[in-house]
Amino acid sequence: MIAFTRILFLALFFACPCYAIAQNYSISGRVVDKNNEPIELANILVNDLSGTFISGSSTDDKGDFVINNLNQNTYDLVISFIGFDDFKQRIVLTGVLDLKTIILKESTQELQEVEIIAKKPTVLRKPDRLIFNVENTALVENSTLGVLRSTPGVIVSDGGINFKNAPATVYINNRRVQLTPNELIQLLENSPGNSIKSVEVITNPPSSYDADSGSVINIVMSKNLVTGYRGSIVGNYTQGVFPRYNAGMSHYFKNNKINLNLNYSYSQRKINRDQDENVNFLDSAGGVDEIWRYNVNRNTRSQNHNVNLNFDYFIDDNNTLSITTTALYTPYFKYNIANNTNIFNPDNVFQSRFTADNLSRDDKYNIGSDIIFNRQLNEKASITFKGHYTTYDYQREQNVISNFFDADNSFINDSEFNTLANQSTEIINGGIDYNLEPSESSKLDIGLKYSNVNTDSDITRVDIINDQEVLNTANSDAFNYDEKVLAGYANFSKSWSQWDLSIGLRLEQTNIEGFSESLSQINSQDYLNWFPNLSLSHNISEKASIVGNYRRSIERPDFRNLNPFTFFINENTVVLGNPNLLPSYTDSYSLTLNLSNNIAISAYYDDYDGVIEELPRQDNETNIIEFTPTNLDKKVDFGFDLDFNFRLSNSWDVSGFTSFYKVTEEVDFGNGFVELEQWSNYSNLTNNLTLLEDNSLNIDFILEWSNRNLQRLQTVENRLISILNISKTIMNKKGVISLAVEDIFNNQDFDTSINYLNQSSRRFLDFDTRFVRLGFRYKFGNTQLSSNERSADAEERTRIKDLN
Repeated sequence: MIAFTRILFLALFFACPCYAIAQNYSISGRVVDKNNEPIELANILVNDLSGTFISGSSTDDKGDFVINNLNQNTYDLVISFIGFDDFKQRIVLTGVLDLKTIILKESTQELQEVEIIAKKPTVLRKPDRLIFNVENTALVENSTLGVLRSTPGVIVSDGGINFKNAPATVYINNRRVQLTPNELIQLLENSPGNSIKSVEVITNPPSSYDADSGSVINIVMSKNLVTGYRGSIVGNYTQGVFPRYNAGMSHYFKNNKINLNLNYSYSQRKINRDQDENVNFLDSAGGVDEIWRYNVNRNTRSQNHNVNLNFDYFIDDNNTLSITTTALYTPYFKYNIANNTNIFNPDNVFQSRFTADNLSRDDKYNIGSDIIFNRQLNEKASITFKGHYTTYDYQREQNVISNFFDADNSFINDSEFNTLANQSTEIINGGIDYNLEPSESSKLDIGLKYSNVNTDSDITRVDIINDQEVLNTANSDAFNYDEKVLAGYANFSKSWSQWDLSIGLRLEQTNIEGFSESLSQINSQDYLNWFPNLSLSHNISEKASIVGNYRRSIERPDFRNLNPFTFFINENTVVLGNPNLLPSYTDSYSLTLNLSNNIAISAYYDDYDGVIEELPRQDNETNIIEFTPTNLDKKVDFGFDLDFNFRLSNSWDVSGFTSFYKVTEEVDFGNGFVELEQWSNYSNLTNNLTLLEDNSLNIDFILEWSNRNLQRLQTVENRLISILNISKTIMNKKGVISLAVEDIFNNQDFDTSINYLNQSSRRFLDFDTRFVRLGFRYKFGNTQLSSNERSADAEERTRIKDLN
């Protein structure tokens, strides 16, 4: 593998002779208005004489800019900012050029919609993150979830959002999304992506991020640039197995004192899922005793209302008060499972069968609000106070009916039961952050945070016997969970000469107490943990740099996993909580070689201690399969990554990512030790095209490949994801029509298998991922504005989970 990486590196190096001839040519200057006031965030573009984009930047808060790594050549320099005439100048670059002060003239014409002169590079790399620019591509006419699905290395699955092989934490504008995993998927699926500027995959978050963040996916939204009102309405129709509908509206307003962003979306969906499963129940000698073949169809019908409010009040130049609210209300949720199971003997002779129909109805809401006060102490220091409150309520009514048949397919008997489950959660936290920039090349962040989480849950099961309701005390329970966390952090970054350093430390004191009434059991945990992080980069040359990263993180058990309740899919398939779960810890190491801004070669090593995985466990005596969260003894994931991006022409960008990695999982179940390992490959190829003379037609085509890999002691077979997005602006660029097609080649469904100790099963999963989506968006008001949308931070909310 090492030899292969070296050969690949050399091939790529010699394929790009431009690396060897690049010289230290640069352009710098300062951009101001007629009053000599600096203009921040002015666009600086360097084009060749044909108009092809070569490089670019933007001015800082002092109006300064510098563009390095240019070749000796003749260029056209274009400087633009809303409300000013463009500054254009032809430059013959022969060395280091300082343009001194450039004065932009105010435009005398009425502002129109911003024209995009040149697209930004699709992918940018920084020492601790990968930035995937999606603004002005067809991806933004998809849902926010669709944008994430198209981001290199990001894997969206039925169970959540991962970066490569590990769960990732989703942030919006550096504020953690405050929803349960299922709600997060719903929110992102129902939220239009047209306000997204870029997606940052932060592989080594600094200590200011929560210790359980792991890899962070930060969705960066556009921001309002000038005062005025802007609005948009959007609607989508999706045809998968069943039709789905989504509609929404966005409103933005800004003046000198307030900045308001209000978004609302409504969705009505019916999602299909089919599953074929074969389970070999074994005898004491390890031979096959019975073969159970399941055919399961799951339909989920739902109606969802999503509201996001962001309000900023600029008290004066130094003080800002912000209020953020996110609300999800699901007035209708119907979950229907139809299960037909056939039972055979070891000779594959039919013995009996049963059917199980599970109908569940949910009613839930989730409301979280933040209040944030920021004070700028001076030019170099600021302080921020944060407060947060979440209230979450969830109720599920379930009815399960099973019918049993003999070898002649004659009815024998039936069974029926009902369950009523409730969960109520409150989260209160507060924090203070102090930011200091003692010099232009250094920064210090210090903060404190306290959080308190309390959740009360109960479940009641009633068996229907002879048309009478009988309380089943063995499967009725109440559970109370209380968690308190006090955290403090410090992070320091410094740049000098050819080096960049970021070092941080986070300290967390955690106190947990869970009480189960039926078990009369109290689970108490009290622990203090240190979480260091380090990032060190060195510029070997103008076109090459090397970066080393280390971070330690924690994964706390979520509230549902600690809850000992039993959720019945049917009489023989159940989901159980585990009140004895412990937190798990991860030490992550990586070393990356960056070549220009186009190629990166990485090696990484992740060591997990006690990682929490939900494992299916078959009981060969009772023929019951239990899905139970378990602490694995050890998990190791290491591998080699290559990612690249190139501009093949002025209208065609290509980016790709491939990872060759090995996963090892170990656990001792008490009746035997299991150690499994698997080499795998994950690859992603993305094409972005901008066509027509006015750049009004955008096309994105994504291919994502994952071959056989190991997840939760299961072998997951090959999978190919294919996505096509097309968008066309119309109506003087106020309207956008879009088309999205997913799973073009019908290869997104996959097989999983389990084969260790006394476990033997195989499952084929057919998700409702093959669809066609048609959409339309219309913008009105001051259409040159962009969104300042964001979501507020409360890391504890991500560990709330639905009852199933």
